Amino acid sequence: MPVSPLSRRAAAALADARPVPFWTDRPERPDPRAPLTGAAPRADLLVVGGGFTGLWAAIQAKEADPSRDVVVVEAGRLGDGASGRNGGFMAPSLTHGLAQGVGCWPEEMGTLDRLATENFAAIERSLTAYGIDADLHVPGELTFALTEHQISSVRESYELHRAHGARVAMLDAEQARARVDSPRYLAGMYDPDVALVDPARLVWGLARAAESLGVRLHEHTRATGFDTEGNGVRVTLDAGSVHARRVVIGTNASQGVLKRLSAWVLPVYDHVLMTEPLAPAQLDAIGWKGREGLTDAGNQFHYYRRTLDDRVLFGGYDANYHFPGRIDPELEQNDASHGLLADHFLDLFPQLDGIRFTHRWAGVIDTTSRFTPVFGTALGGRMSYAVGYTGLGVASTRFGAAVALDLVDGKDTELTRLGMVRRKPIPFPPEPIRYAAVRATRSSLAAEDRTGRRNLWLRALDRVGVGFDS
Repeated sequence: MPVSPLSRRAAAALADARPVPFWTDRPERPDPRAPLTGAAPRADLLVVGGGFTGLWAAIQAKEADPSRDVVVVEAGRLGDGASGRNGGFMAPSLTHGLAQGVGCWPEEMGTLDRLATENFAAIERSLTAYGIDADLHVPGELTFALTEHQISSVRESYELHRAHGARVAMLDAEQARARVDSPRYLAGMYDPDVALVDPARLVWGLARAAESLGVRLHEHTRATGFDTEGNGVRVTLDAGSVHARRVVIGTNASQGVLKRLSAWVLPVYDHVLMTEPLAPAQLDAIGWKGREGLTDAGNQFHYYRRTLDDRVLFGGYDANYHFPGRIDPELEQNDASHGLLADHFLDLFPQLDGIRFTHRWAGVIDTTSRFTPVFGTALGGRMSYAVGYTGLGVASTRFGAAVALDLVDGKDTELTRLGMVRRKPIPFPPEPIRYAAVRATRSSLAAEDRTGRRNLWLRALDRVGVGFDS
């Protein structure tokens, strides 16, 4: 699917789209919590970042020790970041997929698979225990081949999953189009274990659960500096300060709070569209009878899913890195990227010509060179961090939060002994080399999607274990 300027049909489809994330643009969004100002009372644990990682850290800390005084500070509003902007795919994997895990930690895959299963089950238990209605359901995921050379990629993935005991099924073109009818589908693989969720309702539910345990939540409270003080950390806020015995950082791609994270985390903008609710006749036209999450096998891939009110979320493909790692609300609206997505959607589903998109937005993915999180400690062990989920963190953030808590408490556990925790990914080069390398990699990945051939640049990155994900 070639990159093209905004077409007439894309312009028509996007004409009325609101430039905000669909998930948080709803009347049930809770009112913001009060900011933390002045010299706050001491806390046992301060969590910086009120997204999935931060909220799971707060909940697990209180569950382990109800007497622990836990405070969460969020620079904006809950759900403003990646936790309220993602597609709501909840894959159980802790390693950004089986192939990545086998490539990085083959000797630990049995343990990592078990931990992934336990982590997902714990999420389900927590949602039940705290009465969180986040539309969690497990319809599975379909990965489609859109070109002839992607058929072999899908088959290789199928064979790898089968070799590791996964319950996947291979689909030929007719079987694939029987599940969802697009003229582009040439083959597919069905993985029954991928869940879908409403991410904003999950954030809001986790926040209520944390507060029910006694956690103090503060929005519009930005952490701006950290200094050791006594047996803990003095955290400077934009309108005050707080002394915490221990600090956990779960800020996704927002790296300002801890400068060292910029070496490992690349902020990449991902763009998303949401359609109006599809009528029964429109759903029949594309034959989408189930609610599976959908994706395709390219390097630059799309992800799409139905909501429970039969809208279709459609995102991905055009991942944008802005020099020198710039994060700015002005970058969230991009006619070229959103128009490209609209054209791709209508190429996949010409039966839906005339569809309108109600929302268009973007979010920042915290990409690492190995696609999996980076963990560590700072300030002599008084602070820990878990960032870098590379777009696959809806489930694995709970695991990341558990790792961060073990690290900041100085515990030697099964989690802290994992290779993915003990060894950091290869750092990205400094600017301007970083920007040039990203552009070269994007160009090479697009060429591979067109030709099926991996060039010298990509093979060199493979040898040193570095990647870039759309």
